[in-house]
Amino acid sequence: MTTHPVCEEDGSCGATKDPGPSTMPPARHASGAEGKTVLEMSGIAKIFGERTVLNDVSLTVRGQDKVVLIGRSGCGKSTLLRLAAELLIPSSGTVRRAEDAAFVFQDARLVPWLRIWQNVTFGCHASASERRERTREALRSVGLPGRENDWPAHLSGGQQQRVALARALVRHPRLLLLDEPFGALDALTRADMQDLLLELQQRHHYAMLLVTHDIEEAIILGDTVLTLRDGHITDRIDCTGVQHDSLMHLELRELLKHTLQ
Repeated sequence: MTTHPVCEEDGSCGATKDPGPSTMPPARHASGAEGKTVLEMSGIAKIFGERTVLNDVSLTVRGQDKVVLIGRSGCGKSTLLRLAAELLIPSSGTVRRAEDAAFVFQDARLVPWLRIWQNVTFGCHASASERRERTREALRSVGLPGRENDWPAHLSGGQQQRVALARALVRHPRLLLLDEPFGALDALTRADMQDLLLELQQRHHYAMLLVTHDIEEAIILGDTVLTLRDGHITDRIDCTGVQHDSLMHLELRELLKHTLQ
């Protein structure tokens, strides 16, 4: 795996070490949880029939890491995310993951005949009063206060995706796994949701592992960007602290374009 230099605002570049991908825990946990591993995947391979989708992939996520997987269609990034979520079983290798993890899909996947509060707490094992309080708190967090009794059909696509985020937050996850969660949204709504996701991550202190095919989104949302090609992680790029439209942002965008060609 290649580790790339980080370019400063003046255009100078310095070599970075390769500590490997990493992760972290939620805000409500005691300080010191920041270094705890919430996801460790070692020597992962996944074979469908005669096709090897992933081969000898390893990554670690700790604390409040924001790790983004990016690659062309068919490179195995969504398969890797589903293995991390334990929605798939690896052909070989091991997955160790914090139990309190949540998954956000590309589409909201709301149940149309359930009200919003029922969708948010679907599968949540808690008392009725605690579910109600968690629902109110989660919907406030995503900017939808007072919408508990609405039907999914009454919400826009962006609002439905906010409910999907609330459904994840209500579980108080230490690890949030996201599979192109904003891919179906228009550009303006997508930008709003990216800002919301970063705000929520700062507030709730969970780690993120997110899949995207969009270079801009990868730089905006990730502190670490991993590129996948032919079933392997080929590059690790540090995007920590990159300001939008800065020289560093432009350098990283060109670097990712080149890497993904």
